[in-house]
Amino acid sequence: MCVRLTDSKRCFVSTQFEDSYSRKYYYLRLSVTEACNFRCTYCLPNGYKPTHKNSEFLSVDELRRVVSAFANRGTSKVRITGGEPSLRKDFIDILAMISEQEGIKKVAMTTNGYSLAKNVHRWRDAGLTDINVSVDSLDPRIFHQITGVSKLYNIMNGIDTAFEVGFSQVKVNVVLLKDLNNGDLPAFLKWIQYKPIQLRFIELMQTGEMHSLFSRHHQSGVSIHNYLVSNGWLMKVKKHSDGPAEVFYNPNYVGEIGLIMPYKKDFCDSCNRLRVSALGQLHMCLFGDFGIDLRDLLQEDRQKNALISRIQDHVSNKKKSHFLDQGYTGVTSNLASIGG
Repeated sequence: MCVRLTDSKRCFVSTQFEDSYSRKYYYLRLSVTEACNFRCTYCLPNGYKPTHKNSEFLSVDELRRVVSAFANRGTSKVRITGGEPSLRKDFIDILAMISEQEGIKKVAMTTNGYSLAKNVHRWRDAGLTDINVSVDSLDPRIFHQITGVSKLYNIMNGIDTAFEVGFSQVKVNVVLLKDLNNGDLPAFLKWIQYKPIQLRFIELMQTGEMHSLFSRHHQSGVSIHNYLVSNGWLMKVKKHSDGPAEVFYNPNYVGEIGLIMPYKKDFCDSCNRLRVSALGQLHMCLFGDFGIDLRDLLQEDRQKNALISRIQDHVSNKKKSHFLDQGYTGVTSNLASIGG
């Protein structure tokens, strides 16, 4: 069945990509680079070590063909990830291209925020609708210890600038780390009391390169969940294109709290997102066994139907769970490799 999504003459198939567990996929996480200029302990503690030339990452035309195929099958939200996506010199072109695709209603990005203050107005003008910024601590000393850089004040200024240029909400990602930032909740709550920030605590996830760090610093989000529930916070109802966070609100706060707890039972039951790496590999899961090469079908527009068929064939075989709770980490060596 074909459903008209705009006033254009073009029509798009309404059927979403769907797996054998009846999960439908509305949300694409699209990595545009593996490069990053931070050295976060949980991702790239030794900094980014190039294994590919920048020219090997998907071109704007290749990215357009990916997004067009997903939009054709009902995807309405694209999140641009990395690495640090804004390191791409053609990042504005990428934003504009995605925002022009019919059926795409949300164009989001996840950024470390290093150039946020300087560029967020240009990003918004190019079509960015939603923004996530990583801020792992409000203590400059701890922030430097976690990220390897001393950019906290620049990033905080960038978040304020995002509000000034018209973003109604900014999501802030905090990787929860025992003995580093797990005591920062009071400071974070004070910060969001009068600011429209959705603060998202993300449990540390084990990848192939960080077994020892995981054992030292993994902290469950259950304690924060229990604190919120006992202090009058209420859970919001999810929308179909939302990510995995359980979001809580409180009438005494302008901001919100999100919890992403991938080790929680049934976490994967509501999965609605697929991933494509900067090298054109389709990943069913951040912790999957392998990637599926799409690049041979990204060279010409006429290969679109074959591209859609290849994606659906593999989505049909998507596993029920990531099995993180059983110690499985898949092929993911670090979170920057396929967009976190």
